[in-house]
Amino acid sequence: MKLRIYEKEDAAIVCSWIKDEKSLYQWSADRIGKFPVSGDELNAYYASGLNGKFIPLSALDENGCLAGHFFIRYPDESDDSTVRLGFVIIAPDLRGRGNGRKMMRLAEDYARNELHASKITLGVFAENESARYCYEAAGFRQTGGISNYKINDGEWECLEMEKEID
Repeated sequence: MKLRIYEKEDAAIVCSWIKDEKSLYQWSADRIGKFPVSGDELNAYYASGLNGKFIPLSALDENGCLAGHFFIRYPDESDDSTVRLGFVIIAPDLRGRGNGRKMMRLAEDYARNELHASKITLGVFAENESARYCYEAAGFRQTGGISNYKINDGEWECLEMEKEID
């Protein structure tokens, strides 16, 4: 697996991996559209004024096919030492086989070597056990921070996680 900069053509494939409304909200919280989300909506969201400290990336498998996607942003524009991951997703047929952990290692390498960051943070919904397990397997630990999102008719608990990198 290797990383490359996200291309607009990736959007339709990434969005096709989101099979239902719950998956959409687990992936993007309340940040983008309604189910079914389209590639055009994802590209519009990315082009909608997100600042220059926003880097969407795509993971490719050994055959050069799209295998995963995420973005990196700076939660505090005045602090380049901490980056945050968002919209993390792996192709459905590649899940459950360590590919998410591989992509997290690539994200860590990118953050360390290209961005010179020393910490990565992310949020994961408490009920998204497979994602939380993936992040824990990649070395992320809960910080104790919890926020709540109103999603549909309920409230979802989002756990803050981080990993120190050197």
